[in-house]
Amino acid sequence: MPKDSLRELYIDELKDLYSAETQMVKALPKLAKASSNAQLRHAFEEHLRQTSDQVTRLEQIFEMLEEKPTGKKCLGMEGLVKEGSETIGEVMRTR
Repeated sequence: MPKDSLRELYIDELKDLYSAETQMVKALPKLAKASSNAQLRHAFEEHLRQTSDQVTRLEQIFEMLEEKPTGKKCLGMEGLVKEGSETIGEVMRTR
């Protein structure tokens, strides 16, 4: 879908980023919980904190632009989250 202006392109990219970040907010707790290594679990938890902050900043940008942050799904992140879930499933089966 061609964008008619830089603003539309900017908003479209922000929506993609917002989708990616919100998908990560949902996935990171699962990754932390599945981790048997304390350092790795801590890294996932810290990344979750940072990602949540990113989501808040993106929401502020959308508010300033008077736009809604919905309407686009980041397919790349969706694939990564799916792959991570499959890996968790494999690890849990071997424990």
